[in-house]
Amino acid sequence: AQLRPITWFLVHTSGYIYPVLMRLSGEWINLTGAKPICVLRHRGAKTGKARQTPLVYFTLKDDVILVASNGGSRRHPGWYYNIRTHPEVSLRVGKRGGVYRARVASEQERDAIWPLATRFYSGFAAYQRSAGDRRIPVVICSPVKH
Repeated sequence: AQLRPITWFLVHTSGYIYPVLMRLSGEWINLTGAKPICVLRHRGAKTGKARQTPLVYFTLKDDVILVASNGGSRRHPGWYYNIRTHPEVSLRVGKRGGVYRARVASEQERDAIWPLATRFYSGFAAYQRSAGDRRIPVVICSPVKH
């Protein structure tokens, strides 16, 4: 997924086809190879419409960590603005799912998590170089306890 054409494809089309492929395949199709994928369900910042975005993720204790890389674009991905406006999201990880509260990591938290993210997926380091002055945000999704 670190090749530019594949990154473009994943960023621009996977939000439409990936959730369908996952559902039809019984959750086993993974276009990124070996990295785990979750489906982030969120609401549009301006429209309030339901959206879903497949994203690579990793966990820290009970939290799900997402990286708003947008494939190394100089702009944040749309889902980043959506979760800032509507932080209550749902995540589907394989056959499991739940409600989470998403927040952007503080600078100190990001500095601690970023090395873990780049070890998890080396492409994040390349995306940060491509992003220029934009510091790629780390998003922490904490489960909502009912």
